[in-house]
Amino acid sequence: MEKILEVNGLKKYFDTKGGMLHAVDGVSFSIEKGKTLGVVGESGCGKSTLGRVVLHLLDATDGSVVFEGQDITRPSAKELLSLRHNMQMIFQDPYSSLDPRMSICQLIGEPLRIHKVAENKADLQARVEEIMDTVGLSRELADSYPHELDGGRRQRIGIGRALALNPKFIVCDEPVSALDVSIQAQILNLLMDLQQQRGLTYIFITHNLSVVKHISNDIAVMYLGMLVEKASSDELFKHQYHPYTKALISAIPSINIDNRPKRILMNGELTSPIEPPDACRFAPRCPFATEECFQRTPELKEMTPGHFVACFKAKDFITK
Repeated sequence: MEKILEVNGLKKYFDTKGGMLHAVDGVSFSIEKGKTLGVVGESGCGKSTLGRVVLHLLDATDGSVVFEGQDITRPSAKELLSLRHNMQMIFQDPYSSLDPRMSICQLIGEPLRIHKVAENKADLQARVEEIMDTVGLSRELADSYPHELDGGRRQRIGIGRALALNPKFIVCDEPVSALDVSIQAQILNLLMDLQQQRGLTYIFITHNLSVVKHISNDIAVMYLGMLVEKASSDELFKHQYHPYTKALISAIPSINIDNRPKRILMNGELTSPIEPPDACRFAPRCPFATEECFQRTPELKEMTPGHFVACFKAKDFITK
């Protein structure tokens, strides 16, 4: 399969009073065209920052981003405008990401107007109505405002805005976390249908492992700015070789009371993301940590075909 996106050694640091905060620290991965990469981890692990750096909503500190064979790490203003046709984002909070002074018709039509896609007002109106039909919004709501709608419809507006320029790649930044469970399922099914119909490629960012299993082809697990494990969705849920991933999987609620997996509790203090030491960042919370874990940072290595892990003890988990 053709790779649409390649990220190599991507870093994003923020200058703070206490020092440099390593929000994203040396992340590398690739995504095949038409596939979904799920990115999971605790709040503050850097997954949303990763998505924003890939889309140039934030500038990278170091590393590279290659889209369709073209290095787009530091694009010019003209190149960035062109990239917006192919790379878009769906934000977490559908209300705060929409201008409350604009109607649905205006919100969805804004990208078309900025990029001068529509030939005239009639063409613009027709395109907006087509997008509304695509994302499941009634045309009767065209003159409504965000505050008049529920969360599900607001998120459909956000999806419509992202689709307006017919992109090839979309970063979905926790697009269902602010929605009711029943609405979550509708939005997830919509995203999957759109992917099948349009051949879209997604980075799907979430902290909900049940959701990411449902929608993703591959899953990358982040911890304090770094990838600690990456594998196909089926493989990751069958075999976890990093203690942090094992703990995350064990926390998934189960209705099977008799055969519920034992919950793995994580004790210890979080490593500070500000000027972190050259060591495994999970070591202070890891029950398997050795002296080596506190002396250097483990690299992300392929332990089994297609299964990458950053852990000195991974081989021990594979043999068990």
